[in-house]
Amino acid sequence: MSAPASEARARWAGHANEVMTRHGHRAGAARAAVIEALAAAGCCLSAQELADAAREAGRRVGIASVYRILERLHELRLVQRLELGDGIARFEALAPGGDHHHHLVCLECGEVVPFEDPGLERAIAGTSRRAGFSVVEHDVVLRGHCPACAA
Repeated sequence: MSAPASEARARWAGHANEVMTRHGHRAGAARAAVIEALAAAGCCLSAQELADAAREAGRRVGIASVYRILERLHELRLVQRLELGDGIARFEALAPGGDHHHHLVCLECGEVVPFEDPGLERAIAGTSRRAGFSVVEHDVVLRGHCPACAA
């Protein structure tokens, strides 16, 4: 992970903790583990993947606690909930400044690859502006075959 990416993720974790505390949510080991796992992730993770990551880091976190914390983070607009078409909700940190990425999903193996495209962002902004629509959030999911599965 690059230094700027690492710093941005650490800033997100601090921001998430601050917002949760400001809204009356107590700090605890489960909350810290989920926020740390989300901050360390380069892309979206399911609740089960977050619980597994917490356990791998030596933290005991129940899956019900993970879901409860994710719901609070989502309500406070600190994470984005993604439905990629496989019936599993995934979550990823929402940067305070609005920086984000989109996703390529392999229909064969399920691999999820993040991508950024400034031209796509400009097109979305232009479309919303022309329609007079105030876009609050968006995500783009492109489905197809990864290089390994396409071979």
